[in-house]
Amino acid sequence: MGRLAKMPSSRVGKWLVLGFWLVIMALAASPAGKLNDSLNNDATSWLPAAAESTQVVKQLEAFQSKNEFPAVVVYERASGLTPADVAAVQGQVKAFEALANVKSGVVGPIPSADKQALQLIVPVDAGPDGWQALGETVKQMRAAGADRPAGLSMHVTGPVGQAADSSEAFAGLDGKLLYSAMAVVIVILLITYRSPVLWLVPVVSAVVALFVAQAVIYFLADGGALTVNAQSSGILTVIVFGAGTDYALLLVARYREELRRHEDRHEAMAFALHRAGPAILASGSTVIAGMLCLLVASMSSTKGLGPVAAIGIAVGLLVMLTLLPALLVIVGRWVFWPVRPTFGSVDGTTTGFWSKVGARIARAPRRTWVVTAAALAVAALGILQLNAVGLQNKDSFYNKPESVVGEEILARHFPAGAGSPVLVIAAADQVQAVKTALAPVSGISAVSEPVTRGDRALIQATLADAPDSEAAVATVDRIRDVVHAVPGADAIAGGNTATRADTERASATDNLRIIPLILGVVLLILILLLRAITAPLILVATVVLSFGAALGLSALAFQHLFGFAGTDSSFPLFVFVFLVALGIDYNIFLMTRVHEEARVVGTRRGALMGLAATGGVITSAGLVLAGTFAVLATLPIVAFAEIGFAVALGVLLDTLIVRSVLVTALNLDVGPRMWWPSSLWKNEVSGTLGAEAGVSPAEAGAVASGAAEAQGQQAPEAPETPERISTTPR
Repeated sequence: MGRLAKMPSSRVGKWLVLGFWLVIMALAASPAGKLNDSLNNDATSWLPAAAESTQVVKQLEAFQSKNEFPAVVVYERASGLTPADVAAVQGQVKAFEALANVKSGVVGPIPSADKQALQLIVPVDAGPDGWQALGETVKQMRAAGADRPAGLSMHVTGPVGQAADSSEAFAGLDGKLLYSAMAVVIVILLITYRSPVLWLVPVVSAVVALFVAQAVIYFLADGGALTVNAQSSGILTVIVFGAGTDYALLLVARYREELRRHEDRHEAMAFALHRAGPAILASGSTVIAGMLCLLVASMSSTKGLGPVAAIGIAVGLLVMLTLLPALLVIVGRWVFWPVRPTFGSVDGTTTGFWSKVGARIARAPRRTWVVTAAALAVAALGILQLNAVGLQNKDSFYNKPESVVGEEILARHFPAGAGSPVLVIAAADQVQAVKTALAPVSGISAVSEPVTRGDRALIQATLADAPDSEAAVATVDRIRDVVHAVPGADAIAGGNTATRADTERASATDNLRIIPLILGVVLLILILLLRAITAPLILVATVVLSFGAALGLSALAFQHLFGFAGTDSSFPLFVFVFLVALGIDYNIFLMTRVHEEARVVGTRRGALMGLAATGGVITSAGLVLAGTFAVLATLPIVAFAEIGFAVALGVLLDTLIVRSVLVTALNLDVGPRMWWPSSLWKNEVSGTLGAEAGVSPAEAGAVASGAAEAQGQQAPEAPETPERISTTPR
């Protein structure tokens, strides 16, 4: 960190850094604004790449566009259809076929057996913009169908109707998340800094990081090196703002400490970067490594999120370690007004709230960590009520959108699977054998005549059950079994229901594959950072316990408080990635400070001093990250709200309980063995403590010997004098 610390903190370098980022922002502004235009929202950008349903989507291009989906338009008159109703619907067929994205060949009108409803199946080509373009087409269909007899209701449902409702829910996604996240960050920074000006510096830096990250991702997506969809783009905003502001909080807090110890603000920033920089760099590297683990996912949407989030964190890290310190040095001490940290002034953290918390923990550290761990373990039992098997369309929104109303009408009057058939593609010379095998399959209400294109043929099988039900998934499994058994047919089955089944199974596989991988990566980074084995193992165990508690409490809240029907199948993995990769930050922030202090005064006293020094800033950082993830609930989509709630809850658990209470109690109880087998452990055991830090053995020994008496008796005294720190940098 030596060279990196000198550039933004020097009298000339700060202006060079500012000029560099101004140029970068000027270059990034235009491509950042084009990111939404480069999003790939077609089916293959979301599905498991190797799944059978994905192969059907690819082979379906021989029969229709891969972005062609059916819209089911359902009409209902509860008192019974009239001849005028039928004539009006027949007239609307031509109006629909005249729309730009509607293909010819509208099927219907199909009357229901009870003569109370009609349905049209309208093929719609979304084009290269994917499902997000379907919202406009559905609006046009509603307008075209407005001229109908009074009392005859009309609803657009099926895959196109569902996509249109999702598109409406995602409308203005980036703007909503950006402004909501910014508002949360500003409020928390105002409370944290108690300054009407200081909050501007981290927020401006976070905005720069977001725009530059979006520009980098745009160039990679436009060049075909990266696949970005709406999900990745939305989460990018939350991650850059949340994690970037966390790094800013840590650096500003350390800079404020150093301003009390150095008259020259440039020197103070150099020391702050030298001391806080490694922890920030390690935290960012952990998040980047964790996100890149998603590259091994089988789900394309999950795999695409990994590099997008990693790029966002990398850019945010670079901005917060260069632009932020340069801006702080340029504006000077006045930016902290009205509480300016003057040289020689007393640092209140040594006698503040977290110092008192540490003193209370020190009275009975073993009892504290045992009780805390037991409480978290009990909370984790709520996982038994987690229903992570996917959400049906009717359960995916806070409200009841038009597509859900249409589904209910269809279910009352038609076979439940109408409009969303299973698509079977087979060799043309064996297609009749495949059709014969399909006919007796339980759960199928009708089988279409084959359509042949070259050497492949397409058959559509209508399901008897709702296409997003577990019964329909079971039917797809039976269909696959029988068509795979036809010799020489090379048959595959896909469609919406098959996609749902493949997604659930791919997500379960990804959970088993990626969660252990992320744990291993995080453990390795902690070992390298702390140069020990005991502490990293303990820290990873606490994070896993925190994740379990967050998931368990979330499952209970979803079922008994919010009334959600379940969670998306990828929910556990996303929550784990965000909580472990981002939540480990707080343990890194704390433990690097404890490690720094322990080199001089010993582990037990260093644990109390580390908690006192970092407690306030880590709490603020946790509130920022929890708040930014909570803004996902501003979208009317249950899956996003669930992720936001669970991550926010987990971050608060990490910040307020795991890091402050559990880890501190473990530090006090385990003592020097936390650093086994590093040189710090050897020095503390041998009584040569302080040698690495440039402190005489006599001084270190005196402080360390007094630590045992201080532990549990009183809050830690002021850790170091400004004079010693100014002349003996660590």
